[in-house]
Amino acid sequence: MAKGMTHRERLVTAISHEQPDIVPIDLGGTVDSSIVVEGYEKLKSRFGIEGENKICHRMMRVVKVDEGILRSLDIDTRAVFIGAPMKGEEERGPDRYRDVWGVERVHPEHSYYYDQISFPLSGDITISDISNYAWPDPDDPGFVQGLKGQVKWIRDHTDCAAILAVPAPCVHTSQYLRGFEDWFCDFVINPGILEALLDAVLEVNLQIAKNELREVGQEVDVVICADDLGAQEGLQVSYDHFVKYIKPRLEKYLKQIHDLSPAKVLFHTCGSVASIIEDLIEIGVDVLNPVQVTAAGMNPAELKRKYRGRMAFWGGMDTQNILPRGSVKDVKKAVEELVEQMGEGGGFVLSAVHNIQPDVPLDNILAMFHHARDYVPSFAK
Repeated sequence: MAKGMTHRERLVTAISHEQPDIVPIDLGGTVDSSIVVEGYEKLKSRFGIEGENKICHRMMRVVKVDEGILRSLDIDTRAVFIGAPMKGEEERGPDRYRDVWGVERVHPEHSYYYDQISFPLSGDITISDISNYAWPDPDDPGFVQGLKGQVKWIRDHTDCAAILAVPAPCVHTSQYLRGFEDWFCDFVINPGILEALLDAVLEVNLQIAKNELREVGQEVDVVICADDLGAQEGLQVSYDHFVKYIKPRLEKYLKQIHDLSPAKVLFHTCGSVASIIEDLIEIGVDVLNPVQVTAAGMNPAELKRKYRGRMAFWGGMDTQNILPRGSVKDVKKAVEELVEQMGEGGGFVLSAVHNIQPDVPLDNILAMFHHARDYVPSFAK
């Protein structure tokens, strides 16, 4: 396929289920398709990039990828990251902080990530405890500060697609507040507590997202939100519990995005979510990230066959096995298989399944993106 589209045209064409000139690729367009600091240092060294790293997600320690690297790799996406609140976050000592939700994390020595060390609403609580909790101010101006400038820079200096990040609707944050054991038990033992907590988190994030969308929703190409629903073998909760407690709240959140922006909705959830793809389509997900190919039911060819023209997919390069432990030849083969299986007729953006980890060889990273650009699929010959 001859290159003839701008990066923005290529990305938008693909996720609109039309054939782009070549399959679009993403690195750093979202906080779930970036690279961890230690791995990024290898990229910086290869491309001669100097200077301090810009962290786009503190807990996961992933970076805002330098524009020079993105241009060198011919990446189609550019991120528009939510701003930091002016009030609520607090440094608690070396490599330790409390976030705007009151959750405290620490970065252990020799670890790549921050570990959570407090669960503020765990244990025996009441609905009153939830109501009286010190919730973040969703109208804190820090959340939207700089959004217009980020979009303007992308439009003035690139021809790439702009990807706006809005908060996770309600699952992630409620798990962090309640603690995972209590959160899972609440589905059976304390559903009233569960619903009160989900609703409280949802209302804060709905307002933050509304403010973001009013600021730049008309100007971006994709809006991404994330709430992990899957595990390696299936959903984190039963399908019935998903339908009763999570789906309606997620639907409310996605409806607001569609009401306030013409952009496509990209939803990130790790794991095996094959059992709810029809539900996700029903409630307004346009693009699913990632295609976690090692999870049950997430076979790329089968997903393409079942959902072609109805759900676009974003991801697919295996971060559990192929990227960290495969050879360059293995990586190129995986790229070819993904492009052949998912690229025809659009509906696919190639990226790593999740953030590229420090143990991924630099040559494998480069092979993934370079080969995605060089490979000519059978359907284009």
